Parts: sequence; C-alpha cells; structure tokens
Amino acid sequence: MPEGDVVWKAADRLNAALRDQPLVGAELRWPGIPDRPLHGMVTTGVHSRGKHLLHRLDSGLTIHSHLRMEGSWRVRPTPQVTPRFARAADIRALLATQEWAAIGWRLGMLDLIATGDEHRLVGHLGPDILGADWDPEEAVRRLLRAPDLTIGEALLDQRNLAGIGTFFAAEALFARRLNPWTAVGDLGPDEVRALIDVAQKQLAQSAHDPSRSLTQRTGLLDDNYVHGRSGLPCERCGTLIRVAMIGKAPQDRTMFYCPHCQGGLGPTDDGKRQRPIGR
Repeated sequence: MPEGDVVWKAADRLNAALRDQPLVGAELRWPGIPDRPLHGMVTTGVHSRGKHLLHRLDSGLTIHSHLRMEGSWRVRPTPQVTPRFARAADIRALLATQEWAAIGWRLGMLDLIATGDEHRLVGHLGPDILGADWDPEEAVRRLLRAPDLTIGEALLDQRNLAGIGTFFAAEALFARRLNPWTAVGDLGPDEVRALIDVAQKQLAQSAHDPSRSLTQRTGLLDDNYVHGRSGLPCERCGTLIRVAMIGKAPQDRTMFYCPHCQGGLGPTDDGKRQRPIGR
C-alpha cells in the first residue's frame, strides 16, 4: 500500500495541475456517490492527510480518495484523454481542466462530501507525519497509550500517527536497532520519540526525492536497508535479512528485519531459510 510520501507526492502533482482552474469534465465512477455535476467548480487545493487525499472545490465539496493497494492518480494533458481512453474499466475518477486531466486509476476509496465533513473520513487519524501541523509529542502520547502493543504494530496503526506503512516502519526500526516485536512500554518515551523522529526524516526525505532512496546510492537496486530484502545480507553485519508477520490476523502485516542488529528472531518467525524475494 502506498505510504505517506507517495500520497504526498500525488497531492503535490494534482495540486500543481488543477489548482485555481475550473473543471471542464468530471466523472466519479463509484457506487453510492451522488450524481452531482462538478463542471465549472474550481479546485482550491489538493492535500494529503496520511494515506488519504483531499481534493477541495470552491463549492464547499471535497473529493476524498484512498489508493489502497493498487490505486494511483495519473496526470496527463487533457487532449490525450480520448473517448476510448476514458472508457477504461479501471478508471474510478476523471477530473479535467482545459489543460490537464487527473485520472484516478484503481482507487481503493472514493467519496464526495462537504468539506466541513472531512472529519468523518479522516478525523480518526493521528498526527500526519508529513503535515504542516505535525505534532511529535502527540504522536508519542498516542503510541504510549497501549504499552503492551508491539512497537511494529503501533507504528502501523494510523490512529497513532498517519502516513507510516510497512516500508518505513521496517526502515525506521532498523535504523534505531529496535526489534519490531518489542512492547511499546519497554521502550519508554525517549526511545519512542527518537524512533518517530527517524521515521519523519525518512518520509520527508523520500517525499522530496523521486528515487525514494534511503541509502543515497546510485545505480543500485537496493536503495533501502531491510524492506523487501529477506534472504539478502544485512548492510551492517552480513546476517541474512528476514521477514515475518506482525500483528493479529486479519490485520497482521509483513515486517522485514535483521535478527542480529535488531535483537533476535521475532516470535512469529520459524527461523527457516528464506529465499530472496523474486529469486
């Protein structure tokens, strides 16, 4: 699932293409969305909120979307959006100005609501790690509310802080040499604060870097340290990176980690040999 940095980039790209321009074409292809014409409405801004996108219009309406696993927003010149192209079954939203068109491709969620009601969809989220109102102390407070929860699970809970997914959870925990299955209460506020500071810096760096490289190397496929690298040697110690599930089913997620650098095998890791992904 795209994480906060990817959604932030999508909002920035949509905002640059559509802001202050009236819509000359608009279709929201989603069950339950009221059939309300949006033609002529002007985009006042497109903003990210964690993993959510909020496309605000001067009419007081907001188009809300979430990418889920396969979704994306694509921007192309409006003249290229031919009738044949627009009939594509995977298009969930089509918003066009005279110059640019935004295509919502395989979106996971789509809503049309009053801007004043945005809280109904995103009000449950914790502080946005890439938001202008990012509040690390509030994020620490929320994370510490469930001291028995593993830190890996707590980072992935968007009610604690919004924007982190499995990629940055794994990378931040590796950077701090923390075992993902450590209970939050065993870390304490200082370590939790240091951890989310690392995560925030990683996401901010990626949001402004097209390559999403954490290692800052060029010409190499391995531009991160642990995520997706199970069966490959750790950059620090040479131990093979591993992957195991974290959390309770059906909300459990994959977690990549180095057992040597991060304090041993996870409790859900059977220790069997793991082949490199895709090899």
